[in-house]
Amino acid sequence: MTYALVTFWDGVETRLGVRHANGNIVAPPELKQWPTMLDLLDNWAQAAGVLSAMSHAAAPLVDDAVLLTPISWPRKVLCAGVNYRKHVREMGAEVPGDGWKPFFFLKPPSTSVIGPTDPIMIRNAEAARYDWEAELAVVIGVRGRDIPIERALEHVAGYCVANDITARGYHRREIVPAEAFSYDWFAAKAIDTSLPLGPGITPAWHVPDPQDLRLRLWVNDTLQQDESTRDMICAVDQLVAAASTVVTLEPGDVIATGTPSGVGAGRGLFLRHGDVVRVAIDGLGEITNHVIDAERSHP
Repeated sequence: MTYALVTFWDGVETRLGVRHANGNIVAPPELKQWPTMLDLLDNWAQAAGVLSAMSHAAAPLVDDAVLLTPISWPRKVLCAGVNYRKHVREMGAEVPGDGWKPFFFLKPPSTSVIGPTDPIMIRNAEAARYDWEAELAVVIGVRGRDIPIERALEHVAGYCVANDITARGYHRREIVPAEAFSYDWFAAKAIDTSLPLGPGITPAWHVPDPQDLRLRLWVNDTLQQDESTRDMICAVDQLVAAASTVVTLEPGDVIATGTPSGVGAGRGLFLRHGDVVRVAIDGLGEITNHVIDAERSHP
């Protein structure tokens, strides 16, 4: 990772900065012209030029900075489901063949997205059965509709590490009027604090091939997921293009690209109060979130 754009709290105000691979955060004065990350992304064409020319050497180091979610208010959060071959198999299904179109669901931007060290709050954990899902997140920087696949990556500002927390216990309803109403994606996926995101946005030009990234996830230092984005059924450019045929993609939209094998559901493992979940993507950094039961005290 050359650097990632971050949002941080310096004890007085929220600011934009740059996080280097060694964890140091600096505040280049060039970033002051954008009050928030969404403002920067709204002016991505200009910002990309500024970032490319920006010198980090003289930028002041920020001590005791607290990293926040890179984008406090994404305009939309789209999540791709069933998008890793081995994950599809571990869930007892067959990998889709030719003609498959990406499958998406939505998360509420303001309540599901949290920062790279914020707590994952759980409720009624035994019934909800909270699961982990390490994911590569794509941040849109250029507005577009009906984007051709060969132009799709031109609309990407950068990439983040994400964790799509899922309440497996709420996904399938037992009492329904018809089979079509069996799956409750809202209850399973829209829960508060269910998308830890960070540590920052690595600009797309520092990620030569988004299909050649290693994702890993640990729960309490036990490795649970370890896979390459090469295992995706639909690559990033396909996901961006497909999503744009349904909705207009806007700067600040986040697309979570699906999770690889190693989720807890297939093995009867679920998150509990006191667990620590760490997700890393080589070249992008890592996020670490404690799991806290809302009805109990901090671990």
